[in-house]
Amino acid sequence: MTELKSTADAGQRRAKPDRQPIHQILVPFPVAYFAAAFVADLAYWRTAEVTWERFSIWLIAGGLVMAALVALVAVIDLFRGQRPAWVRALAYASAAVLSIVNVLVHSRDGYTAVVPTGLILSGLTLALLLSTISPRWTLTNRRRLGAKA
Repeated sequence: MTELKSTADAGQRRAKPDRQPIHQILVPFPVAYFAAAFVADLAYWRTAEVTWERFSIWLIAGGLVMAALVALVAVIDLFRGQRPAWVRALAYASAAVLSIVNVLVHSRDGYTAVVPTGLILSGLTLALLLSTISPRWTLTNRRRLGAKA
């Protein structure tokens, strides 16, 4: 009976999942917003239709709100024992700073609000995010502090 109980306890211990980073769920959202803003900038460049420029401003602003939420949740994940992945986190922060500059550039009037500076900033932001985000969409490493490799 005790042998049966100990194997059941061992099965329960193995079945307990490792903590997933919460921010991992949210990281794709700002990337999607910034990608859509880049597409809207391309559409504005090709058509000069003001609607595309307005879409782009709203998409960049939405991406910045989501990026701030991701940063807040990533800090919470750090307190839960995750280690920061500095390269990905700094690249993500750099993309957010580029997007702040980009939303200011887009707030200007006329064609020059998007072409060429806004379009270049949107493309750089998207390229930076896509080149540094891990396949698991995380800004932290799974190993806990003090854990042996």
